Amino acid sequence: MSSIDWIVLFTTLLLIIAYGVFKSRNIRNINGYLLGDRELPWYNVGLSVMATQASAITFLSAPGLAYSSGMSFVQFYFGLPLAMIVLCITFVPIFHRLRVFTAYEFLEKRFDIKTRALTAFLFLIQRGISTGITIFAPAIILSTILHIDITYTTLAMGSVVVLYTVYGGTKAVSYTQLLQMGIIFTGLLAAGFMVIRLLPSDIGFSEALHIAGKSGKTNAIDFTFDLNNQYTVWTGLIGGFFLQLSYFGTDQSQVGRYLTGSSIRDSRMGLLMNGLLKVPMQFCILLIGVLVFAYYQYHTPPLFFNSQETNKLENSIYAEDYAQLLRQQEAIGLSKSQTITALTKALAEKDNLNATIKGEELNALNAKSDALRQEVIGLIKKNDTTADTNDNNYIFLSFVTSTFPKGFIGLLIAIIMLASMGATASAINSLASTTVIDIYKRFINKEASERAYLKASRLCTLGWGIFTVIVALYANKLGNLLEAVNILGSLFYGTILGIFLVAFYFKNVGGKAVFWAAILTELIVIGIWKADVVAFLWLNLIGCLLVIIIGLLLQKSLPKNTKY
Repeated sequence: MSSIDWIVLFTTLLLIIAYGVFKSRNIRNINGYLLGDRELPWYNVGLSVMATQASAITFLSAPGLAYSSGMSFVQFYFGLPLAMIVLCITFVPIFHRLRVFTAYEFLEKRFDIKTRALTAFLFLIQRGISTGITIFAPAIILSTILHIDITYTTLAMGSVVVLYTVYGGTKAVSYTQLLQMGIIFTGLLAAGFMVIRLLPSDIGFSEALHIAGKSGKTNAIDFTFDLNNQYTVWTGLIGGFFLQLSYFGTDQSQVGRYLTGSSIRDSRMGLLMNGLLKVPMQFCILLIGVLVFAYYQYHTPPLFFNSQETNKLENSIYAEDYAQLLRQQEAIGLSKSQTITALTKALAEKDNLNATIKGEELNALNAKSDALRQEVIGLIKKNDTTADTNDNNYIFLSFVTSTFPKGFIGLLIAIIMLASMGATASAINSLASTTVIDIYKRFINKEASERAYLKASRLCTLGWGIFTVIVALYANKLGNLLEAVNILGSLFYGTILGIFLVAFYFKNVGGKAVFWAAILTELIVIGIWKADVVAFLWLNLIGCLLVIIIGLLLQKSLPKNTKY
């Protein structure tokens, strides 16, 4: 990066952090530290909710996913607007009326202490691990740019986020997220514009989509009902609905965002804002990845996008083998240039027959390039058996750093890092909230002063920050980070959602029945995932239904009038 990029990057980050610290300077109790004194307006709630979900993983992995496999991932979010409506009708008024700090306090009032503790424990496991993954994403950026070992960049990124979250709590998180999302939306729009500008002068937006479409990258909708297909309309509407309902309704990292609203109306408006904007936003992010694919039809792409691994290869005994594969890639690039020119001409002349023929030729050349890529991956494995051979997370980053003008690279990287900081800070704050309210205050020290609880909240924030950084150090073994986070959530969210739905709608089921139903369900869900029976999104539906069904059956087997 140039000096201009570094100035843009550090100025943006410092201004955002300073603003958040300034706005949170007068925190005196846990209500202010954990819930921002419940005084935030609806637009702040909405942007905070969006920022918590839209981590750096979204901006790194999603374009790479679109580049590799197309737009189908957008279907994952189809159930989100429906989930927002259900939340506004049921969860939000109940949580506000009870004046709870965490979602799990409600479960003790409805069931018993062990059900509350179990649900909080399930949340802490999955959120603690997934937060580590979100820290790892921006560490990739710094590692790639600075050519520093990713261990050191992970420690640096994690430390920055943890320190300002420990100081400012929810207020620092929410106010920084307000500015973050404004910068992110502006940057995404500019990034899409830049990708189109980098295409040949005679190729516009529609032509780029046609070219990507010939390679199957623009197929965003799939109505096939296939339980083993991860991304279809049905997995998004059904499995995605239950995942989003559980995430936004029972995950404290999100519940804590809309509990900061000054009223039920503000919380509802914030969630509806998220439901309206999230799908178009995700579509645009994936579209950028498709446009990057179109760009590389006119330019020879790297055989492997993680430059750290290819640098190792160039300095190994396999250097000549790698150089030979690069020469073959260049030859394929020349052939693609001729084919793509003919395809562009056929599309302009609306010669569908010739466009189809040239499209098939282009696909064949891309297949040859993919075969060379697999050979490179084989060499990387031979050279280092512990190497990271999944480079999806590096595709967009590699493209940005090699093509974008000075200054703009710094802004794009700042956007990705800001997204990670917002999501990570929210998650660490929620982990601390749950630990203090559902464990420390409930079991360890019930009568402490506000000052003591505030101190405990800061210590728990620091402790969870250290834990998530440790997890981040091992996150490079998980493949595509976006999918890894969603798979992890799907293992737990269905069970947690089932507990809450029983609490809301099945008044005859008591704590003893739902407690054991949740434990049995979690074991079954993990077993189904291990056996790879269905696509992971369906685990959310399966887990939710199993808790309800098993809970009802267990309650019937108990003596009459037994609730606990």
